[in-house]
This record gives sequence, structure tokens and C-alpha cells, in this order.
Amino acid sequence: MGRHQSDRYDKVKRNWRRPKGIDNRVRRKFKGMYKMPNIGYGSAAVTRHMMPSGFKKVLIHNVKELEVLMMSNKTYSAEIARGVSAKNRKTLVERAAQLAIRITNPNARIRSEENE
Repeated sequence: MGRHQSDRYDKVKRNWRRPKGIDNRVRRKFKGMYKMPNIGYGSAAVTRHMMPSGFKKVLIHNVKELEVLMMSNKTYSAEIARGVSAKNRKTLVERAAQLAIRITNPNARIRSEENE
């Protein structure tokens, strides 16, 4: 559901904005025009924010935040934040393995053995 006439003009971005014109065909819900977002288009509360793997994602910056997920490792998976260094990533991945917490990006910023 893109913004009305966003396909026609580059200056009109695709981000949804409600049409407010008095003659607007989309606002008046004419036949053949595309639908406007409504509350009924939301996903089910059970599967909302769920990844295809069945886990929900939590952003992790340090070991303390990782250990919060210890009791709920069946429903939540950790994603290491972008600003975490390679050295700290290594300790986070090792600690997550001990706690049986799944990490969505365990291989990010880890050098291979032949480069060292």
C-alpha cells in the first residue's frame, strides 16, 4: 500500500500518507482504486514481529543484555548490534553458545583463520 500517485511522480515518496483532497478517488473508495490501510490488515498478535525461523529478534550490545534472554531462549533470538567490536562479538557468540541462545548474525565481522 503505497502513497497515492507515488508511482507517477518521483517527488511523491512511496511512504503512506492518507489522501485528504476533497475529490480524491482513493479517499472516497472508488471501485478500481487501491485500498487504504485499515486496522484489519495487521498481522496476528501471535506471529507479529516473528522471523521466518519462528523467533523474535532482540538487539544485543553486551553480555548483560544477552543474559536477560537466558530464560526465554525458545521465543527470542539475539542480534548483535552494529557498533559492537569484533573482539566483543567473539565473547558474545561464545556466551550465547553456553546459554543456548540463537544469534541471527554470528558470523559478522569475524575474520577467517587464513587472514590472521
